Amino acid sequence: MRLCELEEKEVINACDCKRLGFVADLIIEECTGRIEALIVPKSGKLCGFFCDGEEYVIPYACVKKIGPDIILVEIHEKNGKPR
Repeated sequence: MRLCELEEKEVINACDCKRLGFVADLIIEECTGRIEALIVPKSGKLCGFFCDGEEYVIPYACVKKIGPDIILVEIHEKNGKPR
């Protein structure tokens, strides 16, 4: 799978069924080339414009399923912030 294919999939938190947005970037471990995290800008942002820099950094271990249209992640949030 290519990054451009991941960018087309919507990220949804399976814990509360909240739509988080679309993948904007990845954090990749340099030595092994493994994906460490997905970066998703917080909702309400238009392609990174008018953005205050807030984003979800979702560890790849939290990714539960990558489907044809969505990426299901499991993030337990407490008071609106990931734990």
